[in-house]
Amino acid sequence: QVHLVESGGGLVQAGGSLRLSCAASGRTYRNWNTGWFRQVPGKEREFVAGIRWPQRTTHYADSVKGRFTISRAAAENTVYLQMNSQKPDDTAVYYCAEDAGGILSSIWNHATYDYWGRGTQVTVSS
Repeated sequence: QVHLVESGGGLVQAGGSLRLSCAASGRTYRNWNTGWFRQVPGKEREFVAGIRWPQRTTHYADSVKGRFTISRAAAENTVYLQMNSQKPDDTAVYYCAEDAGGILSSIWNHATYDYWGRGTQVTVSS
């Protein structure tokens, strides 16, 4: 059973930066996707960024391209989401998720992910 724990959320002013972390444990497969999603009340969960492993290819939603960066520290088994130039529209609960399907899966579709963290709140004030 894979266990994912997010951290790093908080309150930031518009234009500021935060770095989210997703620590994983219990993984038994060699190919997977890690995705960051976000959700606000009353709306569907939205893809933010994803990374395929071991290909190391990254993918971003248009709304965050050029501002957010996803990366993985293999030695720490942790995936990061660096969020710069934040906007009030970035306010949401951010979730980390993992999909054991790897390159065969749609990295953008939350329904394909097998494991989820509990989420961390990010609030961007104007």
